[in-house]
Amino acid sequence: MGALRTPREKWVEEGLRALAEGGVDAVRVDALAKRLGVTRGGFYGYFADREALLEEMLDTWERESVDAEIDRMEQEGGARDEVRLASRFLQSADRVRPIDLALRDWGRRDQAVAERLRRVDNKRMRLAREMIGTFCPDPDEVEARALLAFCLAIGSAFLAADHPGRTRAQVIARAAELILARPPGVPAG
Repeated sequence: MGALRTPREKWVEEGLRALAEGGVDAVRVDALAKRLGVTRGGFYGYFADREALLEEMLDTWERESVDAEIDRMEQEGGARDEVRLASRFLQSADRVRPIDLALRDWGRRDQAVAERLRRVDNKRMRLAREMIGTFCPDPDEVEARALLAFCLAIGSAFLAADHPGRTRAQVIARAAELILARPPGVPAG
């Protein structure tokens, strides 16, 4: 019986981990093979070259950061309460934030990655608008809240500020509550 091959998904997963930890330059076939404890030969059974792996990593990130979240929400269906919306939006951001940050840096130097980021960010904003639109009727307010929610989810990683008497998690939770609070005078759904 032949040796078991390292699954394709493991190469992609390890590539995303390396990207999050060290940026696109850290995604090298030899380094990934070493991290996986295998030889580099198995890599070429799945990918023509490093560029093919990077493309697969981008596809996987896009599916995980947007498409899987949309699918989960559609399966739940119906109106969603604000607390669940906040939790879902922030949890999905926690899962992909390190990769997002590395991709944003990479996108500053690679136009194709920048375009992919724009497409994904537009999908995420559309999702945020839809979520907030379930309880907020004003389109201008929906747009502002969606932007604030997205900035909170992605941008909070860049802040180094202290929050006297509070943890970062407490402040983020309160910010999410404010962004996702039902506007005055709007009846509960």
